[in-house]
Amino acid sequence: MKTLLVPALALFAPVVLLADNKPAIEPFKVGEAAPNFRIKDTSGKEINLAELSAKGPVLVRLTCGCLGCDKELPYFQALNEAYKKQGLVSLAVFKEADAKVETYAKEKKIDMLYAVDTKGLSWDVWKTKAMPSNFLIGKGGQISAISTGCDPSGLIAKNLSEKAAGLLGEQAVDVKAKVDVARQSVLPPK
Repeated sequence: MKTLLVPALALFAPVVLLADNKPAIEPFKVGEAAPNFRIKDTSGKEINLAELSAKGPVLVRLTCGCLGCDKELPYFQALNEAYKKQGLVSLAVFKEADAKVETYAKEKKIDMLYAVDTKGLSWDVWKTKAMPSNFLIGKGGQISAISTGCDPSGLIAKNLSEKAAGLLGEQAVDVKAKVDVARQSVLPPK
């Protein structure tokens, strides 16, 4: 048994050593400069994060049209609506195909910048694997907040709304309550 175990371990040792020697990519942290991020929208126009953040804060959302992200969308639309007149720019980057996103955007009446990245290269630029991932960038390009994962209850959007309000020097809008009240008003009576 010992003779079989030693050669078997020797087969795995180089893999472990190679894996340990591979440099880990550190995720972005709050306070760091945002990456040099450029992407084309669905009409082919380039969206340049540096140009946008030179004018004011930007919320970058790496997302998809899955059920969880779909349930979260109204909260992020409310966040966009609450602060866009004060200078916040919201950018959603979808991983689905152009045609699917175009239909989805029309159906959901998305009123923010959006782009498509079917290869997921944006996730590499932002050093994340999480879906969705949100990055709030302050005027000048510094990362002010990061959130990852899906929260269909609206708490992530509420927290980002409060941080966006702080960057803009505005009173925070409770986007969670706003959407929850709107949803209750369309439910049929019991």
